[in-house]
Order: sequence, then structure tokens, then C-alpha cells
Amino acid sequence: MRFILRIFGWLFAAGAIAFVVGAAIAGGLIWHYSRDLPDYAQLRNYEPPVMTRVHAGDGSLIAEYARERRLYLPIQAVPKLVVDAYISAEDKNFYKHVGVDPEGLVRAAISNFRNRGANRRPQGASTITQQVAKNFFLSPEQSIERKIREALVALKLESTYSKDKILELYLNEIYLGAPAPGQGSYGIAAAALNYFGKSVHELNLQEAAYLAALPKAPTDLHPFRNRDRAIERRNYVIDRMVENGYVKREEGEAAKKQPLGVNPRTVSPNQIAAGYFAEEIRRELQDRYGEKKLLEGGLSVRATVDPKIQLMARKALVDGLVRFDEARGWRGAIQKLDIGGKEWGAVVGELPVLGDVAPWRLAVVLEVNGDSARLGLHPLRDNAGHLNKERQILTLAADGIKWTRRARVSQAVSVGDIVYVEPMDSRPGFARLRQLPEVNGAIVAMDPFSGRVLAMVGGFSHDQSEFNRATQALRQPGSSFKPFVYATALDNGYTPSSIILDAPIEVDQGPGLGMWRPENYDGKSTGPRTLRYGIQFSKNLMTVRLAKDVGMPLIAEYARRFGVYDDLQPVLSMSLGAGETTVMRMTAGYSMLVNGGKRIRPTLIDRIQDRTGSTIFRHDQRVCEGCNAEKWANQQEPRLIDNREQVLDPLTAYQMVSILESVVNAGTATVVKSVGKPLAGKTGTTNDAKDVWFVGFSPDLAVGVYMGFDKPKSLGTSATAGQYAAPIFRDFMTVALKEKPATPFRVPAGIKLIRVDPRTGMRAGGEGGILEAFKPGTAPPDSYSVIGAAGDGSAPLNVGPGGGGRAVGSGTGGLY
Repeated sequence: MRFILRIFGWLFAAGAIAFVVGAAIAGGLIWHYSRDLPDYAQLRNYEPPVMTRVHAGDGSLIAEYARERRLYLPIQAVPKLVVDAYISAEDKNFYKHVGVDPEGLVRAAISNFRNRGANRRPQGASTITQQVAKNFFLSPEQSIERKIREALVALKLESTYSKDKILELYLNEIYLGAPAPGQGSYGIAAAALNYFGKSVHELNLQEAAYLAALPKAPTDLHPFRNRDRAIERRNYVIDRMVENGYVKREEGEAAKKQPLGVNPRTVSPNQIAAGYFAEEIRRELQDRYGEKKLLEGGLSVRATVDPKIQLMARKALVDGLVRFDEARGWRGAIQKLDIGGKEWGAVVGELPVLGDVAPWRLAVVLEVNGDSARLGLHPLRDNAGHLNKERQILTLAADGIKWTRRARVSQAVSVGDIVYVEPMDSRPGFARLRQLPEVNGAIVAMDPFSGRVLAMVGGFSHDQSEFNRATQALRQPGSSFKPFVYATALDNGYTPSSIILDAPIEVDQGPGLGMWRPENYDGKSTGPRTLRYGIQFSKNLMTVRLAKDVGMPLIAEYARRFGVYDDLQPVLSMSLGAGETTVMRMTAGYSMLVNGGKRIRPTLIDRIQDRTGSTIFRHDQRVCEGCNAEKWANQQEPRLIDNREQVLDPLTAYQMVSILESVVNAGTATVVKSVGKPLAGKTGTTNDAKDVWFVGFSPDLAVGVYMGFDKPKSLGTSATAGQYAAPIFRDFMTVALKEKPATPFRVPAGIKLIRVDPRTGMRAGGEGGILEAFKPGTAPPDSYSVIGAAGDGSAPLNVGPGGGGRAVGSGTGGLY
């Protein structure tokens, strides 16, 4: 008996020693691997990289900016179906274990032992908590040391954070693959959108199960390259959900019979048309907040763009550019390919193609027979980015090349030519030959009362050139600047009936610079005329005389107020638009004429919210008086306080609007009259017709149009803005105002409409003459007097030394 007791005592002592030694070793290992473990507290305020999204005014998505395409979703917003799917796929004991799952370890060990030699991937036993530990704190290397550290971190996480917080971190951090090129998905919210075009709340059973299957091997489970493997894994997840009691068996069996149903998001028409708009917003966000905030900050941006108006503006500009370009004939194919004996679809499919010129399509000429040609269209890519194997053939006939100045199709194209064509809606199976225009331009449409940019197109194709000609191209506005000269005069004592001499003038430019002799576009002069006439027919000689009389320093100050220039050189040539500015600035300046002289700040962004939904920027700075009242106490109704600066007398502003109406009705832009609505504006053509402009407005919409070559050269010896820029304005306004009533321009209180003689500016008798707008205390003159005359009212004025400042710049500035 004693012997037995001694044995037990020895065994107990040995066991105790072994336990102490083991505990010491375990403690030492834990101490060793815990020495430099990360600070788990950083997860408390963890903000993962979240993509910035830009939405149009109607809520449609126009752009996303991100390093990792992730949308962060709080666990409270994750549907139970999705949670059940991931727990079944990854860690069925998640809500039971303490970070490490012994049952899972045993299960994985048995499974791996059974599958040894079967060339199958070993089954892991990492819990969701361990995956969070690995993803956030540890390297992805496969080693015993890293697994020990992973378990230690997991245990610490479980003691620090709730299960829901750990699951939230996991569901938002995991990488779930890319269903199509450029659609790498981080987190379940982004994956639901990219794979199925749905929010997580709209996912059905089979869709949720497929997303839950992806964390193990997103590349191996690609829905198109490895469809069968993906379906197998999805069905495995469904079986686990049934086994765990989350789904009824019959529901699971029905879901397993369904196809994957993956349908990657495609680029919307809004994104295609809004390339310049989205890029300008990207630049503004980066300038305002920095690149890190832009790509990782999860900003939600509400843009001012109206997708319908944007599409209208793009079509009007493109049509105008193409109209100009095609009038100069066919320049030939983009390039030539040798397709002999080759599968032409694959060859053409590898060519770069502009993605924002729809409905134009890239094509290769397969066969030519005198008056017709067979064309093979560039194969479209499916939602997964794969080239469509179906080959589409169109015919190019004589009616598709009329504009090329070629008598026969064979004179325009030959076999192997790469060209752009546009399928004919009126003649299915046939195409019209197209060419990318060399000329370029821009159009901006703006709400004149708020400065909200409703549409902005900075060129023919953003894919072809990201250079934004609406905001980045500094060009001379020509005569479209003249309204600001005349507005300065009207705001400082002149009236629309003031008479200015339209006659030759010489300006001494200073020592060694010679005399400047500006001319009217037609080279003629008409003698004394009213201010209205000077704008209506864009008279350079009248404008120079008026600018000299008013003073260029004052005109420069008004140009600054209107935002057209920051620091205009106060020399007389600048009165003809010789200074450089942008379409955006000019459109904003004209907006201040039609809105009653109120300063506006043009903006592409209405509001910016951070990742928590807090508004960090709002364009509308008006104060709402009484909006913060806690309850109704018989106080006055809330009202918005308009705190915008008055840059021009509202009565002066209306006088300019009235004068600019006459440009459309009977001046240099009568081509715009066909819109059939009250419109006003001004043409602008610069020296040698290198740039043409039209800037104008309806009572509620301001629009600026510019056309010219990126490397300035003449548009033609007889080119004018009325011929090329004004028709673009006309085409846009025709569709933009189609459903709008013909609202007249608003006449402010205090304006007196008096009938005057358009030639003399004096009061007209009877029913003749025109209605002219006068401010209180002013009226048509009782006697005839001429500004800029030498004394007899008609003689030319010769300006002596120093009369026009020293510098004139290159040429005469605006012409027409």
C-alpha cells in the first residue's frame, strides 16, 4: 500500500512539476509573443478607407474616387440574412467562443488528416476574430509564430470589444474580389453593389451566400472565369445555413438551383456625359481636403449637375464641333490595319476606343465595292469586361459619306481603314462615316440666381483629352466682354440713349509703340449712334470711345466685381476683350446681369458630407431667420436672408438685359431667334477668328459657349461667332427650354419704359421708335449731343498722345 502511495505521490509531484514547467514555458511564450503586440485601442476609433461618391442633383451616381472601393456599413444596418451567411461560412461558433474556437481546431485537424494526399487546400480554423486580428494587426505570412500571435490578439480583442463590433470590422474590411475590371470590392456594401447592383438589404439568399463564400478565395471563385467552382462554394454556404437552422431546407434547395445572377455595374449615361464635370469636382475636393481625404475619407458629394441638361449640353456642343469640322471635308482614316487572314474582331477589339462618344462606334473596313463598304464594328465588352464574340457588320453607302466631298465610298475608305461611324436610326444596318473633330470648345449652363452649374462640357471627349476648356482654357472673349464696358457706363451716368461716335480713332500707344487704329468688323463706320446700337451690332470704334470716356480703371474694377478678371490691365484694347478669361467666369458674369446685379459664386457642388453624414460644406450661404425655433410661439414665419453683395444697380442690370435682347432680336445673333423664347446674349469673335463665343441667357438660365483650336489658329477668314458659337447656344436652348413657358425678362420696380428714336436716342413721337429702359430721374435727352465728337457731332476724333494708355496687346481684341 505504501508503495502504491509512493508511486501516486511521485506521479503527483512529477505532474505538478510538469504543470509548473509547462505553465512557465507557456507564460514565457505568451510573454515573448505579447511583448510587441499592437495597441488594440486604435480599433475604437478605427476609420477604414472608404470611397468618396458623387451624386447628381437627381441622386444618380456620376463618380467614385477610392484606393479601396469600400462603403462602410454599421452592424445595425447589416441584414440578418447577410450576418447568418457569413457566420455559417466562416465561423459558426462566433457568438460562443472567446476568440479562438477549440471545436473548430479539432474539426479542421480531422478534415485535413482525412484529405491528406488529396491535393486539396488545407482547411483553416481561424475564427472571424482571428481574421480581424490578422487583417488589422499582423502580416499575412503562414507560420506558427504568426498563428500564436493571431490567437493572442484575438483573445485580447474579445475582452476589449463586443461581438457586434468585431463582426462590423470584419464585414467592412474584407476583400471580396472584382466581378469586372476596376471593381475591386472591399466590404459587403461595395460588393453587393458591384456584383449585383443592389444594396445589402436587397440581397436574396443565394446572393448573400455567394458573397459569404468569397472571403476564402475571391479570385478562385470568380463568377465568370470559375462559375462552376463559385456555384459549388455558394451551395456549400447555403447548406451550412440550413444545417445551422438559419434557413429552411426547402428554401435552401430552391436557392441552390438558381444561377449566380452576378451582373456587374455598368457605367451609366450620366457618368459618360459628365466626365469633365466629375474631374473638376475631383480637383476641387483634392484642393480643399487633400488626396487622402478624397480617396479614403468616404465623402458624400451632392453635385449641382442636372443629368438631363448635361446630356443636352454635350449633344449641342458635339453637334456644333462636328458641323464645323465636317464642313471642311474628310481627313482620312484614324489608322490602317493589316487584317488579311486574321480574325478581325480580336484585332480591332484590342484597339483603344473612346468610351464617351456614343453612339459613335469604332469600325474596320472589311470590304469596298465602289459605292458601298462593309464595316466590322469594334466588339463591345460585356459587364465582366470580356469582348463580345458576336460580330456586328454595317454597310457604308453613298448617303453615309455625303459630307466628305468624295464622289464614291471607295474614294473615302479602303480595306483595313480604322474609322468612326454612327449607326443610322432611319436605316437599320447602315452607318454614317464620322471623324473626330480637330476643333474643340466648351459649354457651361448655370442657374443665374445661385451660381449652381447645371451642365459643363469641357471638350469633345473627356477620354480623348482631360483638358477642361470651360475652366482651364484661358482665351480672349472678344466682343462678348463689351457688355461689361457698357454696364460700367450705364452704372455711372450714361443712359441707353447716350450717343457715341462710330468713326475712326487713333490711339497713341506710347514711345516707340506707334499708333493703334482699331476697326469695326466690316471696316465701316456709321457715325453717331446710341449705346444700344453699339452692343447690338458690336461696334469696336464706339466701344473704344466709350471706354476712353468712362476710364479703363473703372472698367477694370467692374470686371473684377463681375469675376471676369482678377486684375484687368487698364488699357483701351482690353475694352474689346483682349484679356484672357474662361467660359465659366464669363457665364457667371452674365448671370449677374440677368439676376439683378447680385454676386454669385459659380459652384459644381451643393453639399459635402463626411463619412458620418455631417455636412462639412454647403454652397448656399444664405441665413434662415427663425429656422431654429424650438416651437411655434406666434412668431413670424422663417425667412431666408439674401446676403449676397450687390455688384451692379438692379436697374442698370435690366438696362443691359434689354440691350442684349436686341442682339438676338435684330443684331449679330439673330440665328438664336428660332428658339422662340425671350433670350439675350452677345457674340464674341477674336482677332483672325481664332476664338468664337456666345454668352447669353433666358430669365432663369445662363449659358456660355466657346469654340476654337487648342493650338490657336484661325477658324476661317470669314468665321464669326454668330455663324458657329451662337447656333450651339440655339440648339441647347431649344431643347433645354422646350417645356418651359415663354417667360419675359423681369422688369425691376423703378424702370420707366419710354419710346425713343433708335437713331437719335431722343423721345419718339406717336407709335414709332423702340421702348427704352430709363432709371428714375433720367429720360431721353431733349437735345442731340455726341460722346467722342470733336464738336460738330459727326467729325472723327483723333486721340492725342497718352489718350489710350501705353499698351494695347496683340491685335485689336474683339471684332464681332
